[in-house]
Amino acid sequence: MMGEQVILDLLKAIALFFLNPVWLIAIVVAVGLGYFRVKRERRSFLVRLHPGLTEMKRLLAESWLPALILSVLLSGIGLTVDIGWIVLFSAAAILAMISFYYQATSPIYFAAIAFFGLYALQQFVPDFAFRGWTVADLDLFGDLALTVPVIAGLFLIAEGVLIRRHIARYASPFLTNTNRGLRAAAFKAKRLWLLPIVFLVPGDFMLAFTPYWPQLTLGATTFSFLPVPIIIGFSQIARASFPDVLFPKIGQAVITIGAIVVVIGAFAWWMPILGWAALLVGVIGRVMLSIIVAVRERKGGFAAAPKPTGVIIAGILPESPGDKLGLLPGECIRTVNGIQVSNEKELYDAIQVNAAHCRLQVIGRDGEVRLMQQVLYRHDHHRLGLLVVR
Repeated sequence: MMGEQVILDLLKAIALFFLNPVWLIAIVVAVGLGYFRVKRERRSFLVRLHPGLTEMKRLLAESWLPALILSVLLSGIGLTVDIGWIVLFSAAAILAMISFYYQATSPIYFAAIAFFGLYALQQFVPDFAFRGWTVADLDLFGDLALTVPVIAGLFLIAEGVLIRRHIARYASPFLTNTNRGLRAAAFKAKRLWLLPIVFLVPGDFMLAFTPYWPQLTLGATTFSFLPVPIIIGFSQIARASFPDVLFPKIGQAVITIGAIVVVIGAFAWWMPILGWAALLVGVIGRVMLSIIVAVRERKGGFAAAPKPTGVIIAGILPESPGDKLGLLPGECIRTVNGIQVSNEKELYDAIQVNAAHCRLQVIGRDGEVRLMQQVLYRHDHHRLGLLVVR
């Protein structure tokens, strides 16, 4: 009977996680992201680059491993957080998600809002209590001044890893007008990740739902393992740089900011005010990074701009002949099957000259000219799977 009860408790905990509004809203929003991306791509190229449900499918597929590592790390070193902080963190994440303003969905913002929100409650509503939880019991110059900044810094590191590894691959090209009235390609990345993190929370919170849920007891204090869906979002347009160049650099910068936050936050063990400073450093650093990147990309020219001769590649359909050739956005196709091309129609017509074999002369991003060839099969895309600037 006890074994069956333990299994039921586990199922209840899983149900609590999947019924969490953060999780449910994240699924809906991820579907919406894919829908609007497909509309934007078809408006520019009459075809979409990736299926509309890609964002929803990648919501957890890319983030489960960082979530597992963070959960083991947080529980292993005993970093505990208050349930009130988790609630405010989740509320801030929900508001950011439904706003669709994903420049503001870095977890460092949610962590800081939740922490300073608890401080505001202590100052203005010191008697606030809910089901046994009281804001007056919080010591924001004690353990929370250490654990919250360190956890926030680790979340920033996870955010940077996700940006560096996955954003460039799914950057969405679209056409826009240059200052000269020409059409050029820019690349928009708007992604959402969900990390199922297991927190260590003081008290017997989970016992009210699952009596046999695993707990730890240290001295007179009881700790519960609490699974919580954590949201990380990202949004950025690359136009002066190519996605595979810009986004890994942004990811590395976010990792560096996260490491700085963790180091400063760790010193809160001896000087709690440094924990407050670490959160502010993280927020300011992340904001400044977003501003600097946005300004540079807007002021710079278009990396994928049209040229007098040749056709500029804006994107390549996955598993297409162009993808197998190793073509990259921003490269220029000068000739196809020995025929010089300067627009999409000429490109298509030149491909039809030899329906079984295609020979390209391509100018790379570095200006080097190279010759490429690919055997074409009946099921292959009739335009090599290329989205071009037109």
